[in-house]
Amino acid sequence: MTEVETASLHESLNKYFGFDSFKGDQEAIIMNLLAGNDTFVIMPTGGGKSMCYQLPALMSEGTAIIISPLIALMKNQVDAIRNFGTDDGIAHFMNSSLSKAEITKVKKDITDGKTKLLYVAPESLNKEENVTFLRDIPISFFAIDEAHCISEWGHDFRPEYRRLRPIIEQIGTVPIIALTATATPKVQQDIIKTLAMNEAKVYKSSFNRPNLYYDVRPKQNVVKEIIKYIKQNTGKSGIVYCLSRKKVEEIAETLKVNGIKALPYHAGLEANMRAQHQDMFLMEESDVIVATIAFGMGIDKPDVRYVIHHDVPKSLEGYYQETGRAGRDGGEGNCISFYHYDDIVKLEKFMKGKPVAEQEIGKQLLQETVGYAETSVCRRKTLLHYFGEEYDDAKCNAMCDNCRHPKQKFEAEESLSSVLEAVLDVKEKFKAKHVVQVIMGIKTAATKSYKHESLEIFGKGSFETEKYWMAIIRQGLVNNYLEKDIENYGLLGLTEKGKNFLEKPHSILFTRDIDYDAAGDDDDMAANGGGQRGGASDETLFALLKDLRKKIAKQKGVPPYVVFQDPSLEDMAIQYPINMEEMKQITGVGSGKALRFGKEFVDLIAQYVEENDITRPMDMVVKSVVNKSGAKVYIIQSIDRKLSLGDIGNAKGMSMDEVISEIESIVSSGTKVNINYYINSIIDEDKQEEIYEYFKESETDSVLEALKELGEEDYTEEEIRLIRIKFIAEFGH
Repeated sequence: MTEVETASLHESLNKYFGFDSFKGDQEAIIMNLLAGNDTFVIMPTGGGKSMCYQLPALMSEGTAIIISPLIALMKNQVDAIRNFGTDDGIAHFMNSSLSKAEITKVKKDITDGKTKLLYVAPESLNKEENVTFLRDIPISFFAIDEAHCISEWGHDFRPEYRRLRPIIEQIGTVPIIALTATATPKVQQDIIKTLAMNEAKVYKSSFNRPNLYYDVRPKQNVVKEIIKYIKQNTGKSGIVYCLSRKKVEEIAETLKVNGIKALPYHAGLEANMRAQHQDMFLMEESDVIVATIAFGMGIDKPDVRYVIHHDVPKSLEGYYQETGRAGRDGGEGNCISFYHYDDIVKLEKFMKGKPVAEQEIGKQLLQETVGYAETSVCRRKTLLHYFGEEYDDAKCNAMCDNCRHPKQKFEAEESLSSVLEAVLDVKEKFKAKHVVQVIMGIKTAATKSYKHESLEIFGKGSFETEKYWMAIIRQGLVNNYLEKDIENYGLLGLTEKGKNFLEKPHSILFTRDIDYDAAGDDDDMAANGGGQRGGASDETLFALLKDLRKKIAKQKGVPPYVVFQDPSLEDMAIQYPINMEEMKQITGVGSGKALRFGKEFVDLIAQYVEENDITRPMDMVVKSVVNKSGAKVYIIQSIDRKLSLGDIGNAKGMSMDEVISEIESIVSSGTKVNINYYINSIIDEDKQEEIYEYFKESETDSVLEALKELGEEDYTEEEIRLIRIKFIAEFGH
């Protein structure tokens, strides 16, 4: 490009967008596209991807076709572009949200030569009438945004994206620019191959977002933690991601009743409501958007100050893109994720019924997420390694929890050598789990059939846990001693660095992975006690509460756990409820139990707080959404109608285990239900009496203890749980 043309480019930048200079590779990318060349852009969120096609579109003859999967993003970008011109016709979108009259207006503006950018969904481009229309207009180039949707290995695969190349060829031969913010090396290969862009110039920016702080926390008291965090950041914009639409609605409602301006955003909402919620967020009429991970939010808001993941995402690409919505203006951006392995188990269950290859890919992507969440290595280094980028963790500047609070290191020379030897001994043809089984000496069908049990390395590391060896493998990968074969579902192999290490081993320090296993999710605390609170409670108060519980239990003639279970006492010893309203918010209490047993506990706590001058947590009064759980209400009504638990589960798409867990939660919170009709139909009388008597005399409500005592051969876990519900319902209410 000549000096004159370069000057023209800078003039246009200033004219349309008011900037004096380009960011990063923007200028080179735009020059390459204007020269008529195919271009592939890999640039992190906030790097200025949109500019790479918006400016050349405004400078070129004809209309640029921008293919985007997100209707919301189209509207957002069209509104932004119109602000730079004098005629709204300069930019349009064409998708299923438009009426026939609106589509006619769009087509007229395009035909009249007013429209420089036309945003279309891939589904719209598939329609024959649109292909015919576009074939007859001058097109400057095609821009394929969110190009990772092309790949089955991407976090948001869309089959329509794989059909784009033949459709583009039907319309006309013009340059293509493909853009994505998240692409592993495997996904990059897929994009180039599927779009037949082998000659495209690739511009790959660093994935590092230095202004983002990454923090992974155990999933304990998660709703309270979220409310506490948001209230500490009042007035700042934030996004909370959840796994399901139901959870989005629940969290949005809970935030609202706790005085936070929050709105839900998911694919189940009507398009008008989604657009309204988006606009309210952009216009700062709402501080927080609660959204599903599965549904991509097209909100281009530069000053989002925090992104919270209530549930773990399905892949690191998804996580990177979602966290990337924070701090796009280069300012503060906090990325907080709550993690428990149960989320991974749930996501794996969702995959059942999908094609085997898809399940295999999905599970591998999930294990990468597990590795990121549980690692004690610099999170930035781990994340960038996943995208094929090497990073010196010294540059993190304590902008992740692991660097800000470093874990103790240990000498790993021998352990790394064992892992590298094992990978070589199994001929570099197996995944991490199998390699760990070989090192630990765990016999499986695979170790037997491949004769790996006869290897010298077999069982050499039996003195350490699976978690330990997985940490060694992860750090071996991040530090480039090992590599994964992306074409073959993650088979492990040695790099040159790894081979050199085996030849000349040397001292190397690694850290143990973080153990989140003790963390419980208080959102779904069932009657069996849920998770421990990790010692954060006031031990003196906890002991006093236990004594009071024992005294009340003796007076009532019931086991102590019928009064309140340990997680409830632990929560009291953290939150210090001093009135009945606050007591109702305690884990596993609810209105019924608060009225029946709460008064003496509240009085004791109030006296303790006053005598010891306790400063109570600011977020104590987390108001719950009353009677909002459709499943719970349905279950209670169905039990009143004496429906079988199997039929109740089928109606709500729940397993028997999930139905029983819901009933346990209902009963432990103080609501009385009578399931005798169902118990009588499936458990004989003698068995019922024996289990019932056991719980009358037992100091614990543990199902495992009951199974051990009564005999696993004669009783099932389900039978014991059902009788425990009956017992607590009759004795505890």
